[in-house]
Amino acid sequence: MADTGSFSFFLTVCVVSCLVVTADIMRPTLVGQMFVFELKREVFQSNFRIFQTDFIPYLTHYGPITVHPMAFKCSKEWFPDLPAWLRFTQRNTSENGFLYGTPLEENVGRNTIEIIVVNKQTYDTFKERLVITVKSPGKRLPYQAEFFIPLKDIEEVLPTDVQEDIKADVQKMWGADNLEFVNITSALDRGGRVPLPLKGHHEGVYVKLGSDQYFSKCLLRIQSPGHRLECEATGNSSGDCSTCKYFDNCVNWCKSELIDLSAPVLPTPAPIPGSGVMDAGEFYDPPESPPSREFLADYLVTVMVPLALAVILCLILTYVMCCRREGVEKRDAKTPEIQLYHQRTIHSNAGELRSMAGGRAVPPPLSTLPMFNARTGERMPPLQRPFGSDSSQIPLIMAQEEPNTDTLPR
Repeated sequence: MADTGSFSFFLTVCVVSCLVVTADIMRPTLVGQMFVFELKREVFQSNFRIFQTDFIPYLTHYGPITVHPMAFKCSKEWFPDLPAWLRFTQRNTSENGFLYGTPLEENVGRNTIEIIVVNKQTYDTFKERLVITVKSPGKRLPYQAEFFIPLKDIEEVLPTDVQEDIKADVQKMWGADNLEFVNITSALDRGGRVPLPLKGHHEGVYVKLGSDQYFSKCLLRIQSPGHRLECEATGNSSGDCSTCKYFDNCVNWCKSELIDLSAPVLPTPAPIPGSGVMDAGEFYDPPESPPSREFLADYLVTVMVPLALAVILCLILTYVMCCRREGVEKRDAKTPEIQLYHQRTIHSNAGELRSMAGGRAVPPPLSTLPMFNARTGERMPPLQRPFGSDSSQIPLIMAQEEPNTDTLPR
């Protein structure tokens, strides 16, 4: 019995582990409605804990557990980036991440998102798959209103409880029971400036909601000329529907607008045939050769003008280098006679010295010989030296071998 119980426990652990590893997160959504999926750090930390400790299925429900900082990397499976309609945001590793976006008609189908989680404290890595099934909407939301909330960041609006608070405030202003979020966009994506990193400075968020009921009277005031004049004069308008449960959720009415999609969209009109537009089925016969064109003016401007300038510059340079030279005779005529005499004398004396230096037959001095005796004047032949080949033992003066010899001249 004990062996059977151990085997059953082991089999249960293996099955649950395989399900944890291979199970996908399934999330459906509709075209034209806001999709938000929160990546909670405590959920992924429980997945890490299964492989780090003994198998305790409800470990997260017992005792205090410190949530580790985590970084999320999201991308479409087998692709480096997310689909065009989906975006990801995470302020820092100590906060949860959010996948959000609004799918369109061309995004209907199955979207598989690969989520890689890195635990920044233990450096463990975990991979999860999120399957988003986009379906066609059952009903349209022709009446939409976009509100600007200046005291919120995008991460502060995406949680479900905050969205419910904003929807409750809009329901009071609109008077519609059926409200759905159509889109949530950060003001930075609309060209807004990055706020200062100080408390109380926020980037702002645009929130768009839709309904199948027409706008209320207070909302219609946004389109009135008086509302526009008040916004241009003061930059802010209280509006007739200024109700918000929390101060951070209050709306800036000057940046809010109403969108009416109930009117049918007219098709794009067909182009009117006219000059240069062919009729349907008409055959276009291109010309065999292009029309002739005269290139003489282009040739003169492109080639002849630079060539003429080059010739003129060459003539000016030739005149300066050749025609402006004085010559030797004209230069000598302007030089004083005494200066010319000194120049001729110097040249003649230099030539005489060169001729004398080349023809002298004086024997070289003894000091220039390889080895000599200062007292007798004899020098030793270079090939009959009494010393060895080591030249460091050869004395410079032969008299150094007789230290008692007087070397002074007599």
